[in-house]
Amino acid sequence: MAQQSNRLDRVRFSCSICLDLLKDPVTIPCGHSYCMNCIQSYWDTEAERIIHSCPQCRQSFKPRPVLVKNIMLADLVEELKKTGLQAAPADLCYAGPEDVACDLCPVDEHKGHDTVSAAAERTERQRKLKVSRQNIQQRIRDREEDVKVLQQEVEAINGSADKAVEHSEKIFNELIRLMEKRRSDVKQQVRSQQETEVSRVKELQEKLEQEITELKRKDAELKKLSHTEDHNQFLHNYPSLSALSESTHSSSIYIRPLRYFEDVTAAVSEARDKLQDVLRETWTNISLTVTEVDVLLSNTQPEPETRAGLLRYSCEITLDPNTVNTKLLLSEGNRKVTYISQQQSYFSHPDRFTDWCQVLSRESLTGRCYWEVEWRGRGGYVAVAYKSINRTESVSRFGRNDKSWSLYCVNDSYYFYHNKVKTPVSGPRSSRVGVYLDHSAGILSFYSVSETITLLHRVQTTFTQPLSAGVWVYCSDTSAEFSKLK
Repeated sequence: MAQQSNRLDRVRFSCSICLDLLKDPVTIPCGHSYCMNCIQSYWDTEAERIIHSCPQCRQSFKPRPVLVKNIMLADLVEELKKTGLQAAPADLCYAGPEDVACDLCPVDEHKGHDTVSAAAERTERQRKLKVSRQNIQQRIRDREEDVKVLQQEVEAINGSADKAVEHSEKIFNELIRLMEKRRSDVKQQVRSQQETEVSRVKELQEKLEQEITELKRKDAELKKLSHTEDHNQFLHNYPSLSALSESTHSSSIYIRPLRYFEDVTAAVSEARDKLQDVLRETWTNISLTVTEVDVLLSNTQPEPETRAGLLRYSCEITLDPNTVNTKLLLSEGNRKVTYISQQQSYFSHPDRFTDWCQVLSRESLTGRCYWEVEWRGRGGYVAVAYKSINRTESVSRFGRNDKSWSLYCVNDSYYFYHNKVKTPVSGPRSSRVGVYLDHSAGILSFYSVSETITLLHRVQTTFTQPLSAGVWVYCSDTSAEFSKLK
């Protein structure tokens, strides 16, 4: 009986949160008592709430009650400790299955609240469990159907790619055979003409050699006649020997200053250059067509929201020396460009920007790409542009035409330009700007990059050609460097 009494006393004077004897007991307005630290910690987890409640009876309080130590209850707990009631042994701190049916009342003496039998509660929970399973099974069926659709998509992509490769191989083989035939035709024509011309020259050469032989024979006879002492014989033979047959050829051979077959080489070279130009132009369209094949699946590959996500698409950018303005100096393996007052002695090139201090990348950008530009000095423009952008006129400035998009970074301000339209942009100033391009989706985003990354401006459009990265640097001692991100 004493042991049973001790257990009942332990239950009455224990905190229902920590299940141990009350420490610094406090009584809240509903009448239930707890350890001060326990109830404070419980309410701290509800810090975002305006109304706080009792863990046992769920009565709500607003505002949060001020906790004051219950002196009488604290003294009573101390007196009970002196009489032998200690903290609950470890094996009694937690109830086992069916040890306590209710966590509010000792054993089954329920008072002041509604109760429900375990069987009834099990039935209700079983019903909910069945509904949950039905939902899960439906989601499994939906996902399995999605997997089948994706598998069909994979097969369709593979089939289409195989056909494209097969047909492309056939077309290129036809072009190769045509080139082989033209090569053979040129070779045959050159050899045939070579044979004809050599034959003509040799025929003339033989006739001239025959004439030389005849002249030498005539000269020998005349020489012999000149030594004849008999005057009558000399006069008799002279008429027949002195007469020369008229030459069928001019006294000299005129060789025209020909280059022989060098003109053929020049003509073939010209055909090669034209073919290369055609292939270069058509290859741009072919490449763009290939990269535009992008299976758009719902909820797949969204635009990255973190720098780590953006870095998955990082690409290395190098600047094209053929495009750089003569007031710009390239360095760091053509990743850095600096404005200088001295004109650089770059050779003439049709791709060079002449009116504005701009430069484009070597790389043609399609698909998903991300890069960052680090500024030193006042700032400038970070841009993307089609390679077909004008290079010599005032409209060649990045953002002042329909072939380029640029973000102007200066002092504490940003402005976005496209097709002569200026748009103010707000955001934290940083010396580093990130650029994300999803070519097929038509997305171009600019970011301010520091310890965190902040979206400055996003463009949604349709790109009709591959793009190049670019910068416009126009202030002294100002530079822009494309960062190494891999």
